[in-house]
Amino acid sequence: MKTPKLSIIVPCYKVEEYLPKCLDSLMEQTLEDIEVICINDGSPDNCLNILKDYKKQYGTKIVIIDKENEGVWAGRQNGVTIAKGEYIGFVDSDDYVHKEFAEKLYNAAKSNNADIAVCGFDRIDLDTGNLYSREMCKPAGTIIDTRLNPGAMLELNGAPWNKIYRAELLKNMYQMQNIPKVLDDMMFLLLIYINARKIVFIPDSLVYYMVRKDSIINTVKPELIPGTYAAMKEIRDLYAREAPELLDYIDANAFLHLGISLMYRLSTVENIDFPQIIRDNTKFLNENFPRWRKTNYTKLGYVLKNHGTNSKLWGVKCFYNLGLFRAFLKSYNFMIKKLGVDIKW
Repeated sequence: MKTPKLSIIVPCYKVEEYLPKCLDSLMEQTLEDIEVICINDGSPDNCLNILKDYKKQYGTKIVIIDKENEGVWAGRQNGVTIAKGEYIGFVDSDDYVHKEFAEKLYNAAKSNNADIAVCGFDRIDLDTGNLYSREMCKPAGTIIDTRLNPGAMLELNGAPWNKIYRAELLKNMYQMQNIPKVLDDMMFLLLIYINARKIVFIPDSLVYYMVRKDSIINTVKPELIPGTYAAMKEIRDLYAREAPELLDYIDANAFLHLGISLMYRLSTVENIDFPQIIRDNTKFLNENFPRWRKTNYTKLGYVLKNHGTNSKLWGVKCFYNLGLFRAFLKSYNFMIKKLGVDIKW
């Protein structure tokens, strides 16, 4: 097989029920010059046998890495190491994609000479099949210049699977000492964004993200906080060394993901001193991400100038500054649990 245009990496662990649908969607891609690298991450179920069956049918189009369980971070890096594609993308093995996922993203990246191409996605309840939301479907041709307007990256969803990346961004990616167990997708992206210059969007929703109730996003434990903080601080130190012009962005990102997302998840945990956790979180942000209160990217002037970009983040920061953050979290939780409305950050 000639050098593929796109390598798609699929980590697999305990997903035998969903894996065939994922693989079928990848084998039906309209872009022919692709390779699908499947990492069997020590899965104790039937994943490996399923992968072998598809390998027999599709030959060199599927590459299998069978390894001991090390987690999705290590699995993705294993895939990146052997990927041959000009661009690299990721698909979670319990999700599936539209048949034009690869072609539309690759064509958008190539025609715009972009480092990253982004598509929209549907969030679907795995049990009922109901559509929660359709997100990231920005107008065709929308472009972010990461050095001229890095604040716009704050509205990118914090997952790698609706994007493709120029291969060099991943193959030369900084190797973390503190591998995060929480917010790992977001931090993985930060290691890519530091060297990206141009991000292009297509308006189509091409990924079908299945929301599972047992996802780690709903099961954050307080004991995971120190490791999460350490990993994010390591990334901040990296930006300070290699891209100091992006420090306002990285500090605003810390508020978004540590100050809001992580605190929301912890607010649902029973029998913890949540007010103390918020105080500790604020202290951590002040000491390690000192620009988070001052960055222009979360000010009303920036929101108005950029047609509403970061308006939700600005709104939450107002609650924070007024000492009403806990009230906001309670309201947010009520919207999700009782009204079924989830504002994605």
